[in-house]
Parts: sequence; C-alpha cells; structure tokens
Amino acid sequence: MTSRPALLHAARRLLGAFTVATWHDGHNNTMLLRAHTDGGDVIVKIHRDRQRHDREVHAYRAWVPALGDRAPQLIAVNDELLAIAITSMPGRPVAELTLSQADEQNTFAQAGAILRDLHAAAPTVYNPRFCQYLAERGTYWLQRVPTPIDPTHLAELSHKLDTLAQLDLAILTPCHLDFMPRNLIRDEQGTVRVIDFEHARHDLPTRDLVRMATRIWHDRPDLRQAFTGTYGLLTELDEIVIDSCAVIDAASLAATSAATGVAPVHHRYSATGSTPLSQGIPRQTGR
Repeated sequence: MTSRPALLHAARRLLGAFTVATWHDGHNNTMLLRAHTDGGDVIVKIHRDRQRHDREVHAYRAWVPALGDRAPQLIAVNDELLAIAITSMPGRPVAELTLSQADEQNTFAQAGAILRDLHAAAPTVYNPRFCQYLAERGTYWLQRVPTPIDPTHLAELSHKLDTLAQLDLAILTPCHLDFMPRNLIRDEQGTVRVIDFEHARHDLPTRDLVRMATRIWHDRPDLRQAFTGTYGLLTELDEIVIDSCAVIDAASLAATSAATGVAPVHHRYSATGSTPLSQGIPRQTGR
C-alpha cells in the first residue's frame, strides 16, 4: 500500500510548495494525496508498477487532451518514483452517489459521449492476432480460478473463448479498460468526467463496454439506452465480443481476488447481472 510519507515525498518532488488538503483511498489498497497549490488543487498518485505508470502517462499525454475538460490534465511526472500529479476533478464518483433516474440517465449519456471521443482520440492500430491473444488470456485466467469449475460449465466458457479467437477483428483504438461508475466523477452541476487511466491501452473498443454491459445494463436497460444514445448503437458483433470477453473479466477478477486477498469493491452499480461469475465462476465440482 502506498504510504503517506512516500506520497509526501513524491508531492515535494513533483510540486515544490503545497499544503495537504486530504488523503483519498484509491483502488486495491492504494492511496492518493490531494494538495493545495497556487495553481489549484492537485492529485498526487504513485503507481504500483512501471506498466501502470507508463500507460497512464502515455494516455494523459497522447489521448486525454481530446476529452478537453472532461478529464484531468497532467501537471508533472516523476518516472523514478512512478508518480504523477494531475488536476483535481470537482465532484464525487458516480458509484457513491444516489441520483434520480433522470440524473442517472443523463450521467450515462455523458459517459457514452466521453468514451466515444476517447476511442477516436488517436489513430487506430492494426493487429490481426489480437482476438486470438485475448482468448489465450482468457484461458490463462480460467486456469487460475481458485475453485474448481464444473466441467460442463467450463466447456461453455471455453467455447466462448474459442468464438472470440476466431473473430475477424483487428482494429484497435485507445481504450480506458476500467470504464465504470467508480472512475466517473459527477460535480454539483451534473457534469461528468473520467479519471484513472492506468489500464489504458489500444484494445478492441467494445472491451470498454464489457463491465457496463454485464454488471449494470443487465438490470438497467434504460442506462444502456442512455449510454448508446451518445456512444452509438451496438452491433451483433459487439454483443459477441461482450459475451466472450465477459469470461476474461470474470475469471481474472476471481483469480486476482484470490491471489491478492483483496475482495472486489461493491457499490450500487456493481451487481454482477449476467456475468459468467454470477452464472458459476467458480462452480463447485462434485466431491
């Protein structure tokens, strides 16, 4: 876990003069520092590893400017400390808010527009093996689910991954890859912004919809309609990608939670809906 002394040291290196405003809990036992500076409030963050640091720095430099004021701005980077300073966004995570149905729909409509613009923020990348790579990652995570899976169910999940491997999809766009209400900030005026780009990389654009589709939209079709009204309607091929990649998402969550001892964070938008996790990962075999 990131310590307060380490964050203070990073803040001094990144900002010079500042005063501590508040400490914030981040994801997976991380911690953030919000600091007052002459230029406004700033968030200081230390990444858990080099890969997350490099991905987030690249996203802020290359892709996030296309979002304008709907995302933080990168202020300073220290590659030695794996630390960054970004502008602080007003408001609270959508996952922590109790909103009216109309405000929820408005929030998801704004989120759809943000993700649409992120996916168009840079030239696409061509990778004809990418779906095969994703299927291989899915198999990797299925093998690491801690509780044995019923053979019939495992065969069903493996078939979904086989379907994914055979898809003729090779165009990759900038993706967030943790595009969920916990990373969407809504201010008092109702403006929505996106944060946390440490998983960002080129990927299948539909992969950014997997968690929304399986954890939220299953029970809230009105939020799906609001989102796709600005993002764009989903095709039959998109639905196949979501169904297949949901296996990767659920298996990696189960395996990682078991390995790290960090339980998934639950909030009002985290119902597992139609995910393979809720359908039986892990499903006990007979003993």
